[in-house]
Amino acid sequence: MTDGRAPGASGAHDAARRALRGLVMAATVRIHRPDAGYALDEPGTFLGSGYFVAPSWVLTCAHVACGGEGDEVVVMYESAPGSGMSAVPGHVAAALPEGVGSVPGAWPAPDLALVRLSEPVDHECVYLSERPAAYYGEGKVLYAGWTVVDGHLRMLDGTLTVEGTIGGWTTDVQMRLGDNDLPDGVSGGPVIDPERGEVIGVLKARSDHARGGTSTGLEQLRTLPVPSGELTTEHDDLYQTVVHAHDRYHRDRQRHPSARRNTWADVQSQLGARPGRTLSPDERVQLLGRLADLPPPASTSSLLDLLGSLPDFETPLPLPAPRGWRDGLGALYECARDDGALYLVLDYAVHAMTAERPFLAASTPAAEGALWAGVWQAAQRLGPGRRSALVERRINRMEARRPVPAGPPQPTTRAAQSSVLVEIVRRGWEPDRCDWSVFVVRDGGGTERLREVRRAPLAELATVMAAPLKEAFRQCDTPGRPAVLQVATEHSLLALEVDDWRLGPEDEPLGTQRPVVLRCSDRDQLTDDDGDDGYGYGGYVGDGRNDGHDGHDGHGRHGGHGGDGRADGSDARDGENNDSSVNGSNGSNGSSGADTAGGGHPGAAPDDDYRMDLDEERRARWRWLHAHPVTATVLDCDDGLRKPVPPVEELRGLAHGTVPVLCRFDSHRHGDDAAAFASLVRGGFGVALWRRRRGLPDAVCGEFHRGTLDEIGGPANAHRLPETVRDLRARLRSGRPETFWADGIALMYDNPHQPLPGTGDPVEAP
Repeated sequence: MTDGRAPGASGAHDAARRALRGLVMAATVRIHRPDAGYALDEPGTFLGSGYFVAPSWVLTCAHVACGGEGDEVVVMYESAPGSGMSAVPGHVAAALPEGVGSVPGAWPAPDLALVRLSEPVDHECVYLSERPAAYYGEGKVLYAGWTVVDGHLRMLDGTLTVEGTIGGWTTDVQMRLGDNDLPDGVSGGPVIDPERGEVIGVLKARSDHARGGTSTGLEQLRTLPVPSGELTTEHDDLYQTVVHAHDRYHRDRQRHPSARRNTWADVQSQLGARPGRTLSPDERVQLLGRLADLPPPASTSSLLDLLGSLPDFETPLPLPAPRGWRDGLGALYECARDDGALYLVLDYAVHAMTAERPFLAASTPAAEGALWAGVWQAAQRLGPGRRSALVERRINRMEARRPVPAGPPQPTTRAAQSSVLVEIVRRGWEPDRCDWSVFVVRDGGGTERLREVRRAPLAELATVMAAPLKEAFRQCDTPGRPAVLQVATEHSLLALEVDDWRLGPEDEPLGTQRPVVLRCSDRDQLTDDDGDDGYGYGGYVGDGRNDGHDGHDGHGRHGGHGGDGRADGSDARDGENNDSSVNGSNGSNGSSGADTAGGGHPGAAPDDDYRMDLDEERRARWRWLHAHPVTATVLDCDDGLRKPVPPVEELRGLAHGTVPVLCRFDSHRHGDDAAAFASLVRGGFGVALWRRRRGLPDAVCGEFHRGTLDEIGGPANAHRLPETVRDLRARLRSGRPETFWADGIALMYDNPHQPLPGTGDPVEAP
């Protein structure tokens, strides 16, 4: 007998339950007082449990998070099974209900808190149900949390029986749980629906008079404060910030080709879950991820109007009312008929795709297109009449949509200002040493060398350069406007983390204090054979000497002061007055005759004129980027899979408005990354963006792709990029999770109209 199941079905179901348990425990954390120091394994500093709901966000009980001192806590988590516990500081970003403070006795419902991590770390996240807890019937649920066992902190999990609710359909409904003991410390841990494989609540309290206790449904997060002003970005609204990050996380995890372990959608499929009786778990995470790429609904009222306009939606909504796109989708599950469930879901997606927007991000048009592509693919399961109705609905609603408000104000172009230039030249036979110089580049023209040092250890540059850099900054900084720092070095050293340098033990990193941009000092020496030979010198054109200088004279490659070296990093005059061709001779908005309306590239020159043609192409790209909107384009990653940077001739064919982005760069693991930089330089690009992966395992990169598109692309031109990157670094440093995607970001910003000091000077004979 098989009890109605196919042979082996029970074993497969048990395996899925074990996998679900592993996912839950991987995301469950414990919370400690901030003054724990090295006593993080001591029960005396332990406050309670919690769990990761989105990258850098922990959900717990308010009485747990606020049970220490102030709003600061320490979160203990395990990044992978067997890796050991790690600690990261956190800040209580919100507690519900508001204004309660630490009080004796039971904390009033809903007793929820969101903790924001103060620095980026790699961790797992649970899957949050989009169905309200009020829809959950009788049955068993799973739970997990931390407690003290024999004087030691241990994680435990188990089952509880749902015995009813407290509050009915009111805004503060709680679920009554029984048939098991809930020890001290598990408050704040997750409550899981074992049949659907999704988290439905937070353990709130244990019963004083019986076994079990209560839990709070996740929908209570909808009662987080609504911003009083107009939304200009997703991050103006804490609720939308967290749920959108959650949905994008699970979409990106599901399609990340490097994943080696089960995702939540994989386990849900193994459990036989069927969200809304029509979607597979994979289809659901893809749909929710695409909805999360859109700006949120303009308001709860507009979302309720949208739901009310759906012809087949009739179910009354529980409280609190839906607030985000995922909430609306969850509300559909209870009223969808088997024969119309898919059409109802797709109709809702079309309405969301064409809804009024509170703001427009650079990625919004692409997000709308991706959502429609997914809808149309799923619609092939419908009949022709319903497919036609979806197409007609989309067209009519897009035509009726009002103009979209612009996003947040873009940083203005910096006025003219002196800058600081550092030149670093690695010594060919001593790859761990270099020659360096510090210059002051005057706004009015002219360059003054403050200091020059030979054979300095690369690993000690931040220390040995501190004094001359401080002097240079004193000469160039003005009140409220720190000068740009240009760092010129060969392409193999463009991964140097100058933006992380600190000039004193109490100083902030340079990259958060001021714009730090990189310039390629050997761009004219690169050849077709520019691969990395281990030291990054493959393809470097020296003068044949063996004195350890590779054709560099006593001043590093740039012996004199022939060029003005000024950084355009921020100067609106750069690219306008330094060269007679900067604005072009045809007066067409800074583009030359070679620039096409679509940002095309100049025609190929004969072989003898290749260098002249490439130099003009660099200038043409620079002019275009600083007179037109830019487009960030990821070149080395396709849906999370590393791919080669295109060959030089293909790069030269990219539109002049392109800012290349490298997602998978890791100088510690991939020897061809220096060659990728060389290809960009030889392709005529003076502006490029990348992130240093610092030897870490391959990470899900969807947020990096989206972040570069929204922060780098958009209506403004390239003048603002150095300040934009500095602002990102500063916000990341202050612990803003919405900027954690930018960890390790670097910007090449190399103005071809402004030669480095000594460029073109003859090389001294040995």
